[in-house]
Amino acid sequence: VQLQASGGGLVQAGDSLTLSCAGSRRPFNMNAMAWFRQAPGKEREFVAAIGRGGYNTKYADPVKGRFTISRDNARNTVALQMDKLKSEDTAVYFCASKYVRRADFVPVTPDDYQDWGQGTQVTVSS
Repeated sequence: VQLQASGGGLVQAGDSLTLSCAGSRRPFNMNAMAWFRQAPGKEREFVAAIGRGGYNTKYADPVKGRFTISRDNARNTVALQMDKLKSEDTAVYFCASKYVRRADFVPVTPDDYQDWGQGTQVTVSS
């Protein structure tokens, strides 16, 4: 799956932002999807993931209750709604996909994912 992420930008702390990732090849609905982020000088870290059917989700502790991942398999897209943004959310955000056989399998480590988008910058000013 080829992925194209968009929606990043410069916002203030407390604002909301929605990232979107479009997949260009089928079978999009056979892939678990995830968002990772990487801040300058830090390792790439898991943010959120969603199973291929959209029913199973996982979140990193720092974003629980603030971020929501969703997908639209008819449009081959996955979104990350980010609310109550904090300065520590500043990073380049990447979407990723992995072909999975089980609908409830939602991997959370970067090495599990096969395809990656180009990244979109999110900057939160305090």
